[in-house]
Parts: sequence; C-alpha cells; structure tokens
Amino acid sequence: MGMSFLEQPQMLWLLVFIVMVVVELVSMGLTSIWFAGGALAALLVSLPDTPVQVQIVVFLIVSFVLLLLVRPWAGKHFNHERERTNAQSLIGQTAVVIEEIDNVRATGRVLIRGQEWSARCVRETECIPVNTSVRVQEISGVKLIVEKADV
Repeated sequence: MGMSFLEQPQMLWLLVFIVMVVVELVSMGLTSIWFAGGALAALLVSLPDTPVQVQIVVFLIVSFVLLLLVRPWAGKHFNHERERTNAQSLIGQTAVVIEEIDNVRATGRVLIRGQEWSARCVRETECIPVNTSVRVQEISGVKLIVEKADV
C-alpha cells in the first residue's frame, strides 16, 4: 500500500513549494513566493522526521515573516523601474485653469502640457477662477483632481 502525506510529508512540502513557484512565475506579482519559502523551510524541517505540527508552524511562521518583512523591500526594488503612464505622470504637476472649477455646477477645465483636461477641486465647496495655477493631486477617471498651487 502507498504511504499517505502524513507519513511522508516531505512530498507534500515539495509539492506545495513547486505549486507556489509555478504560481509566482505565472503571475509575476510577488504573490505566492512567500509561501514557497515557507514550504521550503517546512521541507527542510521535515527531513529529520520532525512532527507534522512543527512543520506546519514553521511553514506559517516563515511564510508570514517573509510576507511582512521582505515584501515591502521587494516591492520597492522590483517595481521601481516601472514607468508611470502619461496620465499618472501629471500627478504633482502644475496646470492653469481655463474654465472656472466649480464642483457644485460640475464645471472646470485646466490646461496642462498643452492638453485640456476636465478638472474638479479637492475641496468640494471651493471654486477656482480662470488663470489660477493649480497642482494635480490625483486622477479620477478622466478628470484631474486639483488644488490651488502654492506659488
């Protein structure tokens, strides 16, 4: 008769490790690599016939430590070369109001980098007159969310 996974947990940990690595390779989103590390640690702990409960605890601890400590660092270092889209690059830039921005009346247009954009004010009740310099705070759909620039 065959052995169950509980009688030979090394096979289970190896399978979990392989599945998590494959998922990570397919997604490329730093989503499952942490659990692959936990499975590898559990596999190493299982070799001298450590109890399954200890292996599970090692898997959980290593996975969550990797997730909590390494993920922020990895996110900074592996995503820093991503280029922002043209729209995202407008955030923080200065524009000029060419149609009064009034959220209540749903009006407002700005000129930025030679392009006209619909605009809304960060502060719901504030109106911003024509020829005022504004700074783009965020983008919501096809509208720039702006506030008066500190000039």
